Amino acid sequence: MKTAVIGRGLWGAAAARHLAQAGTDVTLIGPGEPASKSDHHGIFASHYDEGRITRKNALDPYWVGVSTAAIDRYAQIEAESGIGFYTETGALMVGGETFMARVDEGRLAHNVPCEAMDHAALADRFPFFRFPDAFRGYYEATRAGHISPRRLVAAQTKAACNHGARVLDEVVQGLAETPSQVRVTTDQGTYDFDQVLVAAGYNTDHVLDRPARLEVYARTIAFFEVSQAEAQRLMTMPTLVYDTPEDPYLLPPIRYPDGKMYIKLGGDPEDVPLHGPEEIHEWFRSGGNAEVRDHLEQMIRQLMPDLQIDGVSMSSCVTSWTQDRLPEIARLSRRVSVATGGNGAGAKCSDEIGRLGARLVLEEIGETV
Repeated sequence: MKTAVIGRGLWGAAAARHLAQAGTDVTLIGPGEPASKSDHHGIFASHYDEGRITRKNALDPYWVGVSTAAIDRYAQIEAESGIGFYTETGALMVGGETFMARVDEGRLAHNVPCEAMDHAALADRFPFFRFPDAFRGYYEATRAGHISPRRLVAAQTKAACNHGARVLDEVVQGLAETPSQVRVTTDQGTYDFDQVLVAAGYNTDHVLDRPARLEVYARTIAFFEVSQAEAQRLMTMPTLVYDTPEDPYLLPPIRYPDGKMYIKLGGDPEDVPLHGPEEIHEWFRSGGNAEVRDHLEQMIRQLMPDLQIDGVSMSSCVTSWTQDRLPEIARLSRRVSVATGGNGAGAKCSDEIGRLGARLVLEEIGETV
């Protein structure tokens, strides 16, 4: 039984590992990271980065469950691949009563271990932050922090290959399903498979040649360069999600491939929709919105007024949203399944989403995962 996973991102690589581990003949198809985003005219992905928050608490109980399951397997993935991707810095969620009531829903349903902190406790433990007086928070000290999405994809891919998976560094251009197979056409050839799982992120609707179901939005991320001394001062800084209209997320100093240390802040003040592959690709090439970058700089200077910033830069990525704001993990036909729709929350829980996508395939061929 020959299976293909289309999409070499966080979800696709995870699905390929689970399928290969179950003994399935699996091929992972998709292009790698381009050498330069600004002049690349092919497929992009949002995992070209070194920092994503990982934590169990969330604003919806669904994400608490899948994140907890994925975090439980981080050590296994690192051991299987020999690639480290997880850093345990702790994670903090802070906000007003309405915001924290949403956190409580999932926290209580899944019995998330964390420390409740009022405003005074937050100020004492994390003096580098300045929160409004009415804010309180939950701090997850263990099994929380940040992951390198770039290294997690590499780890999942290597582990999948260790279990016998193959990788095709090709761009899928279309699918043609018959009663006996699915023909996958790429920019380099055609291949026949018994089962196909499409986990192609923002490009999923295009691969499936279906009317647009995903809402794709432009996102700008700001990077604040700090010195080694400043990073050392912030060595106890956790990741942070806090209650403002921009839905911001903040990561502590992380070393990037250029050797420099950056604090990363995301949180767009408005949703700017992108329509179709060409518009999406042009956004990736643009490198981000300078007005959003400047807005994020104002935000971090209010949140961390003592922060010594050596330089400010930005990057572009996208988020893909479903109508119900939950992943689309579904069988579309006897031979084609889909796993898409990260809804801005899909990195930390990617191994569990990949497992759920793989399970659709394995159930069809009479296996389990």
